[in-house]
Amino acid sequence: MKTAITEMFGIQHPIIQGGMHYVGFAEMAAAVSNAGGLGIITGLTQKTPDDLAKEIARCKDMTDKPFGVNLTFLPTVNAPDYPGYVKAIIDGGVKAVETAGNNPAQVLPFFKEAGVKVIHKCTSVRHALKAQSIGCDAVSVDGFECGGHPGEDDVPNFILLPRAADELEIPFVSSGGMADGRSLMASIAMGADGMNMGTRFIATKEAPVHENVKAAIVAATELDTRLVMRPLRNTERVMTNEAVELLLQKEKELGDDLKFEDIIEQVAGVYPRIMMEGDMDAGAWSCGMVAGLINDIPTCQELIDRIMGEAEEIRQRMNAISG
Repeated sequence: MKTAITEMFGIQHPIIQGGMHYVGFAEMAAAVSNAGGLGIITGLTQKTPDDLAKEIARCKDMTDKPFGVNLTFLPTVNAPDYPGYVKAIIDGGVKAVETAGNNPAQVLPFFKEAGVKVIHKCTSVRHALKAQSIGCDAVSVDGFECGGHPGEDDVPNFILLPRAADELEIPFVSSGGMADGRSLMASIAMGADGMNMGTRFIATKEAPVHENVKAAIVAATELDTRLVMRPLRNTERVMTNEAVELLLQKEKELGDDLKFEDIIEQVAGVYPRIMMEGDMDAGAWSCGMVAGLINDIPTCQELIDRIMGEAEEIRQRMNAISG
């Protein structure tokens, strides 16, 4: 399947693996890229630019296909060494970057000069138009269903994707609720040029996370995610567990007096304990509603092959209907 996204990134299938904290290591990115998609290393999971440079080199040892790096711009006082991370990406010969969080305008000239294509994650049409106006090559449009930060507008993809198609001139992919060939073909029908999957890729053989995490996703239904930090306007969709329910109780009790410090125990620094040690009640971890569509743990190759096979069946069915 050829789309503007497969052409832009030099990939076989219009499927991107989103950047995920303590999931997007070289093993994950290489497995997705080897299967014909675009794998993504999560930049800030690597503690220093030098660590990222080593992870990029490690990924290159595992695949000769294109892969990218996610670089999330955080609203923080003690900012990471962004110039160092940008240099590591460019020096490593990476030609695709997924930016997220705050406006990436300050780094775009460096990536442009190095021939790096930038796809920015957006949760609204206005943010996507802003990304287009500052020179991003593509955008990932995140619906309210997505794991992680869905923004504050609560617009699901059945509305958001056609709205993006109406307004944007640059290519875009769908994100949030994506799991199979139905997701891909629905996205394309609504104007997208491909799809971005996060949660679905965690439940694969190659995902470098604890088996407890994969089992939790397979066992979950679409009703097992929660929205936390809404009162702080930093909403995150996470898998429910004891820590998350405690966090929600605190939010309810404290109301308008809630501060980040009140819930820091449940949200800060928990990813290594969950993703690497399998402590499933350690705190809040991002998970999409799409968990309700995930029932197995295939290899990335099996998953992507299956998605493309399903997409072809749907295309044939649609052609038969139109005939």
